[in-house]
Amino acid sequence: MDGIEIPNINHFATQGASGGPVSIVNSDLIREINFYTGSFPADRSGALSSVLDFKLRDGNPDKQTFKATLGASEVGITGSGHVGEKTTYLFSLRQSYLQFLFKMLGLPFLPNYIDGQIKVKTNFSEKDELTILALTGIDNMKLNTDQKGEEAEYLLSYLPRLRQETYTIGASYRHYAGKHVQTVSLSHNYLNNRNIKYLNNDESSPDNLTLRLRAVEQKTTLRAENRSYLGRWTVREGVELSYSSYTNSTFQRLYLGQSQLLDYHTWLGTLRWGMFAGADYTSADKRLTVSAGIRTDGANYLTQMKQFWRQLSPRASISYALSDKWSVSGSAGIYYQLPSFTALGYKDNSGRLVNHDLKYMRVSETSAGFDWRLRDRLIVSIEGFYKYYTDIPLSLKDSIPLTCKGNDYGTVGDERLVSTAEGRAYGIEMMVKWQIPGKVNIVGSATVFKSEYRNDRHSKYIASAWDNRFVLNLSGTYDLPKTWSIGAKISAIGGAPYTPYDIEKSSLKEAWDAQGKPYYDYALYNTGRLSSFAQLDLRIDKTFYFKKCMLGIYVDLQNVTGSKLRQPDVLMSTEIIENPSAPLSEQRYKMKYIAQESGTLVPTLGLTVEF
Repeated sequence: MDGIEIPNINHFATQGASGGPVSIVNSDLIREINFYTGSFPADRSGALSSVLDFKLRDGNPDKQTFKATLGASEVGITGSGHVGEKTTYLFSLRQSYLQFLFKMLGLPFLPNYIDGQIKVKTNFSEKDELTILALTGIDNMKLNTDQKGEEAEYLLSYLPRLRQETYTIGASYRHYAGKHVQTVSLSHNYLNNRNIKYLNNDESSPDNLTLRLRAVEQKTTLRAENRSYLGRWTVREGVELSYSSYTNSTFQRLYLGQSQLLDYHTWLGTLRWGMFAGADYTSADKRLTVSAGIRTDGANYLTQMKQFWRQLSPRASISYALSDKWSVSGSAGIYYQLPSFTALGYKDNSGRLVNHDLKYMRVSETSAGFDWRLRDRLIVSIEGFYKYYTDIPLSLKDSIPLTCKGNDYGTVGDERLVSTAEGRAYGIEMMVKWQIPGKVNIVGSATVFKSEYRNDRHSKYIASAWDNRFVLNLSGTYDLPKTWSIGAKISAIGGAPYTPYDIEKSSLKEAWDAQGKPYYDYALYNTGRLSSFAQLDLRIDKTFYFKKCMLGIYVDLQNVTGSKLRQPDVLMSTEIIENPSAPLSEQRYKMKYIAQESGTLVPTLGLTVEF
């Protein structure tokens, strides 16, 4: 974001993985987004599959403006203005009230979050400017233990009490020296993740504690870059130096053939460095564009990671306009990413770092495609891609790659791993943009793909957790007279693969009590497949303009058709022991299945005021 790396942009993130249900970033502040799904520039590090490059708007240099929003789940305020003649600011502050909404809906978990971001830019002169950026998110998810019903019973059996705080603060100084631009940035990232869980949510006895975790990640990065504009060439080079610290205090009950207790404390400090160089070329007629770069990264965690020449990452892309309407393009590259701190810092009960032989994760990517344009009103692009992943951490406990985990609350990577897994993803993506200024704006994308993995190069490929086979998104708005507008979005996704449960293991009392949810039969990993799902959303907006303010009212209808998302039936304990006279290690719960189906019409009324 404006040259500052932000590892986590989501609320309620899974530590050790990416993603999260709600974005911390307020889209009202964004000026431009570049989404690189491959061949991203050499100055972007630590990513395997994609990079989101945000550019925020500058503050208003002429007046102070503010916007207040009341939506379905949050209330917020944004502001833009200036302090004196040289400094502008932009800010956002949002507070959710999801906990009240979820309680009214009778849901078993009550999430609450606060987020804020600010950008301050000072132009000292025509040649020197300083940008200060900060972003933070505070999350708090409580359990609604008063909620009844089988589905609530299941969720409450394993969901932890969760609290998170994350922030990024950074400063970027830029100097314009004719054809050359030098940028120096300093930033700090922080994540504090705490989970706690009691058996049956009964906190009356310390013997009921099944999970208590506190993990803190911090990273400080110093980065320097020079960019030179030399006619049709643009040349860039730079260096990075960062220091990361990771602390973890974990108490967790596990079942690995027998009941076990994991109790460890870890501290890990890691120094990392990187160098990059690249060049862009545009022909005189602007029909040919070529970009090439190379970077290398190293870390002092292991001897092999220190050898930065092992992590050389060349990448290149080319685009050629065959005519005013047609153009072709292609790209190729190799990318590396350090495994997560949850994996690097994992210790056993003896205090020994057990993942001491992990490697940088690696992917080789190629893509090719073409664009067709009818001026700027209609753009159609089709691209084929292939990605080959190697040195991916494999879970020795479950025999699946770490990348196939991480879609639930908590942490991922705190287990014994080896860098033997491989994967591949390949497919075709089509994108369409159609715009009639002041009337119609439509954006659509469709991707057909396969995503597979194998434990090592001698094993067979099987479907990964992300092998939905297709994804479709189509959204558009139509501006009506008298400041009315209507919008719609259609989303569709193929059925995800799923893994049957291990009934024998899940029914064991010690096994169930350890994690409060069933265990998968990883010998049958992803042998099942769910049904596809599609959803239609509608939104109607009306804007009123007054002398000194603007009032916007909208009605948002999510899942208009009431589509149902089907999940595998969940295996659940009845808490009735079938053989109470047997030894504790052999006692079993009587089990039952709970149907998992969700999806309903969700209407929302929202207000925005700009002044």
